[in-house]
Amino acid sequence: MISSWSIALLILGPLAAAALAFTFPKQGRWMALASAMVTVGAVVALGREVLVGGVQTHHVGGWSAPLGIDLRADGLAVLMLGITALVSSAVTLYSPPYFLAEHDAEALHRGRYFWPLFLFLWTALNGLFLTADIFNLYVTLELLGFAAVALVALAGKREALTAAMRYLFVSLSASLFYLLGVALVYGQCATVDLPSLAAKAQPGPTLWVALALMTGGLLAKAALFPLHFWLPPAHANAPAPVSALLSALVVKGAFYILLRLWFEAFPALMTPAVAQVFGALGAGAILWGSVNALFQKRLKLLVAYSTVAQLGYLFLLFPLAAAREGGFLAWSGGLIFLGAHACAKTAMFLTAGNILHAAGHDRIKDLDGITHVLPISAFAFGLAGVSLVGLPPSGGFAGKWLLLSASLAQGQWWWVAVMLVGSLLAAAYIMRVLSHAFTNVSEPRRPHPIPPVMEWTALALAVLAVGLGLAASWPAELLHIGAPAALGGPGL
Repeated sequence: MISSWSIALLILGPLAAAALAFTFPKQGRWMALASAMVTVGAVVALGREVLVGGVQTHHVGGWSAPLGIDLRADGLAVLMLGITALVSSAVTLYSPPYFLAEHDAEALHRGRYFWPLFLFLWTALNGLFLTADIFNLYVTLELLGFAAVALVALAGKREALTAAMRYLFVSLSASLFYLLGVALVYGQCATVDLPSLAAKAQPGPTLWVALALMTGGLLAKAALFPLHFWLPPAHANAPAPVSALLSALVVKGAFYILLRLWFEAFPALMTPAVAQVFGALGAGAILWGSVNALFQKRLKLLVAYSTVAQLGYLFLLFPLAAAREGGFLAWSGGLIFLGAHACAKTAMFLTAGNILHAAGHDRIKDLDGITHVLPISAFAFGLAGVSLVGLPPSGGFAGKWLLLSASLAQGQWWWVAVMLVGSLLAAAYIMRVLSHAFTNVSEPRRPHPIPPVMEWTALALAVLAVGLGLAASWPAELLHIGAPAALGGPGL
C-alpha cells in the first residue's frame, strides 16, 4: 500500500505542482519546493519498500497488463528516481536567485515560465522510470522532449532558439522511429509489456527491424556519437539550471530505455556483435567528445562536449554487461558512474552559471584569477572534475574501476585502453580551466555579486559526486533487486 501511494505521488506530485505553477506563476518556486519535499519523501519510502519487499508493482485503475497499465519499481528504477530527485531538488534551490540575479524584467519573466516547465519535465522523468511497457515509455519520452525543448528556448536569444529548433526536429524524428518500432513489436508479439515481451520475443527479421528503428531513435535522443550534433549548442545556450537538467537527467532517459529494451525485453537479441557495436559507439563518443572539449573557448561548451564524452562510458556497459562473467560488475559500475556523472555535471553547469553571472562571460582564457572572487565555485568545479576524471575516492572512480575490472575479467582489454585515454583527456581539459582560474592576478576584477546559495548548491553536488565512491556498496545492493537474469550477478 505504501509503495502504491509513493508511486502515485512521484507522478501526481510534480504534475499537480506544474499545473499550479502555470496558474499562479509568481508562486512557481514555492510549488517546486513543496513538490521537491514530497517527491524526495516518496522516493525514500519507495526505496525502503523495494529493499525490504523486492520489486513493487502498481496496477493503474486496478487493471494489470496486458489489459491495463502497470507501473513498476525495481532497483534500477529507484536509483534513477533518486538521482532525479537529488538533481532536481538542487536545481530548485539554485534557480530562484539565478533568475533574480540578472536584474531585469525579462529574466524575471523567464523565471516564471521556468517553474511549470521544469516541474513538467520532472513529472515526465518519474513517469518514464516507473513505466513498464514500451508504448508508455514513448509517451513519457515525448513529454520529456517537449518540456526540454521549451526550456532550452527559454533563454530567448537567437542562438538558443536555433538550438531549440534543432533539438525539436531531432527529438520528433527520433520519436517517430521509436514509435514505428513499437508498432512492429506489437504486431509481432501482440503485447507491449516489458516482462511479457521477454517471454514472447523470438529473433527474426521483424524484431530486428523494430529494434533497429527504436534504438536509432533513442541513440539520437541520448546524443551518442555521431548523433550528438544537437547537444552542445542546446546545452551551451540554455540557462544554467536547464543545462544541468539536460546533461544530468534528460539524455539519461533514452539510455535508461535502451537498457530496458536490450537487457529486459529482448535479451535474446543481445548478441556479442550488437554489444560490441554499442561499445564502439561509446568509445567514439569518449574520444571525440574529449578532444573537442579540450579545444573549446567557452566554459559551457567545454562542459557540453564533456557530456558527449562521458555518455560514452555508459555505453561501454553494453559489451561488458552482456558477457555473463562479470556482467553484474559492469552493470553496477556503469550505473554508479551514471549517478556520479549526474552530480558532477550538474555542479559544473551551475558553476559555469555562477561565473557567467559574476564575470559577464564564460571565456576560458579570460578566467584568470576567478578564484580570488569565486573561490567556492572554482573549488566546486575542480571537485566535480575529480569525479569526471575518475580519481579516488570519487563516484567516477568507483564506476570506472568496476568497468575496468569487468573488462579485465572478460579479456576485453581494448575498453581498458579507451577508458584510460578518456580519463587522461578529461584531466587535460579540466586542468586547462583550472590553470586559468588559479592564475594569480595583481588586481582581481570586481564581479557582480552572487547569492551564496548558488555557490553552495554547486559545491554540495560536487561533494556528493566524490562521496558516492565511499558509499558505492548501497547502490550496488539496490541494483541487485530486479536486475536482468542474464547479468549473472550474485543474489539474482
